[in-house]
Amino acid sequence: MYNATEQFSELNKASVSSAIKLASLSIENAEKLVQLNINAAKLAIAQAVEGAQAAASAKDVQELLSLRAKLAEVGVQSATGYSRTLYELSSQAQAGFSALAEESWSSYTKGVAAWVEKASQNAPAGSDVAVNALKSTFAASTAAFDQFQKATKQVVDLADASVRAAAANASKVTTSIKTKRAA
Repeated sequence: MYNATEQFSELNKASVSSAIKLASLSIENAEKLVQLNINAAKLAIAQAVEGAQAAASAKDVQELLSLRAKLAEVGVQSATGYSRTLYELSSQAQAGFSALAEESWSSYTKGVAAWVEKASQNAPAGSDVAVNALKSTFAASTAAFDQFQKATKQVVDLADASVRAAAANASKVTTSIKTKRAA
């Protein structure tokens, strides 16, 4: 015999499992972000101390101006490294959340499809039109979500390529400036 309550219970169990995975993934990514910021703060303090010590030991204005340029370069490199790492962490988090969303959606659609199929098999006589409308609506919403998901992935891939190209360009400019100063 068909038991809708049992099927809804299974769907709810899957939802709870997904929520637990989401919470775990969120905490894991938050830990990575906190660690990045702690390391960045330690590096900033170390660079500030080193810069202060170097400035205090400067013997003339020329050495002080040279030190200023060197510290600015180090600061730009640190900021670029921090930004790159932050972007990588964000990309990894986005990939993890996307994979979880895809897994959850797949599980959900399979569960609902099974529910619709069992409900249609146990539907009273003469309800064929309503059952077909339900099946059609479910199929259309699933197809629409799949198209939305594909479009979103393309946008994310394009944005990722753009950011990586910009980061590579920034690294080239920094290296170019460094090379010109050395010459």
